[in-house]
Amino acid sequence: MHILDELKAREFIYDVTDEDGLRAAMDAGPITYYTGYDPTNTSLTVGNLVPLMLQAHIARAGHKPIVIMGGGTALVGDPSGKSKTRESLLNREQIAANLESQRPQFERFLGEATIVDNADWLSELHYIDFLRDIGKHFSVNEMIKAETYANRLRNEQHLSFIEFNYRLVQAYDFLHLFREHECVLQTGGQDQWGNCVAGTELIRKVTGGKAWVLTNPLLLKPDGTKMGKTEKGAVWLSADRTSPYEYFQYWLNVEDSMVDRLLKWFTFLELDVIAELVAGPAHRAKAKLAFEATALCHGVEAASKSLATSMLLFGLDKYVAWEDVAPADASRPAPDVPTAAVSLGDGLPLFKLFLQSGLAGSGKQAKQLFQQGGAYIDGEPKKDPFEPAAAGELLLRAGKKKYCLVTVS
Repeated sequence: MHILDELKAREFIYDVTDEDGLRAAMDAGPITYYTGYDPTNTSLTVGNLVPLMLQAHIARAGHKPIVIMGGGTALVGDPSGKSKTRESLLNREQIAANLESQRPQFERFLGEATIVDNADWLSELHYIDFLRDIGKHFSVNEMIKAETYANRLRNEQHLSFIEFNYRLVQAYDFLHLFREHECVLQTGGQDQWGNCVAGTELIRKVTGGKAWVLTNPLLLKPDGTKMGKTEKGAVWLSADRTSPYEYFQYWLNVEDSMVDRLLKWFTFLELDVIAELVAGPAHRAKAKLAFEATALCHGVEAASKSLATSMLLFGLDKYVAWEDVAPADASRPAPDVPTAAVSLGDGLPLFKLFLQSGLAGSGKQAKQLFQQGGAYIDGEPKKDPFEPAAAGELLLRAGKKKYCLVTVS
C-alpha cells in the first residue's frame, strides 16, 4: 500500500496540499520531511505522539525524517490555539536542558532521524536583513485573518508582537531545511496548517521550488476535549514522570469507541490485525493497545511487566490470555507489586495482616479500613477486621490503589 493510502486508512490525514504532486514526489524516490517540536518541558507527552507516530509511519515507508527541536522558536512561543500570551517565556538554559532530555525520546520512535535545533540558524539572523528578505513576503492583511490571530483581535485579547512573528520564523525553518537538506514536506497538527502553508509559500516566492504540507487530526476525546491527561495531569513519555505501569493503565482505560483509531495511530500492527481486534472483545483490544503503545515507548520488558501486574491486580487474565497480547518471545515476568511475608502464628486477624503488610499505619487505621469498606482480599471486600487470615498467597488491597501481595505461612 502506498504510504499516503496507508495514512488515510489509519486516519492520520486531516489535510494535505496537492496530494497528487506529493504522491508523485514520493514515487520518484525517498523524500525528506520534517516536523517541529518546541521543547517547552523536559519530556514529550501523549499529545506529541500523533505527529511523532505520523513521522514514524512515513519513515517506515523509506522516507527521511528530520526533527526540529525548536530551541529558537521556543524563545518566541507558539500562539496557536492559545487565547492569551504566555506569562513567561523559557530562557535559553531551560530550553537547552529540555532539548537534551527529549532527544532520546525522538530517537526511540524514529531511530536514526536527523535531529536539529533551529536556534542554530534563527539565532544568527540579522533583524533588518530578515525583515527585508523574509518579512516582505508576508501580508499582514492575510495574517490577521488566521484563526489564531483573528480570535485574539476579535475578543480584544492581547497579542504580542513577538507572537505575531511566530509564523515568520516557522516558515523560515522550512525554507532553511529546503535549502540545506532538500526537505520538501512538513507534517504537523491541524492547528499548524496556516504556519506550515506559509512555509511552502515562502519557498515558492524565494526559490521557485515546490514543497508540501500534511497535517494530522488532534488527539481528542469523543466530547471534543484534548486527550493525553489524567486526574494527575499530563501523560508523559518519560518514565520518571509517568511510570511504564501508569502509561500502560492510561491506554488500558481509554473509551471503547476510541480503540480503533488509537490502534491505527499508536501501533504498527497491520490494518487487518487491528480490524480483527476491534471486532472482538473490547478488553482484549485495549490490552493489546496498552501493550503495544507501552512497548514502543518503554520497551517490551516494561510492557510485559505492566501487563503481568494488570492481570494480577484487575483479574485481566480472566478475560485476556497472555498470548493474545504479548508476542511469543515475551516471557511473563513477576508482577511489579509490593510483597510481604507474614507468619500466621497462633491465628492472625485480618486487620493485623493489613498492618504487617504496610497497607495501614496502625491497628486503629486498619480496623477503620474494614469499617469503611476499603479492605479487599483477592478482589473480595472484607467487613470483619477480626476474621482469621488463611495461609497462602493473598492479594491485599486498601482503598482503590494500594496493593500488596502477601505470602501467609
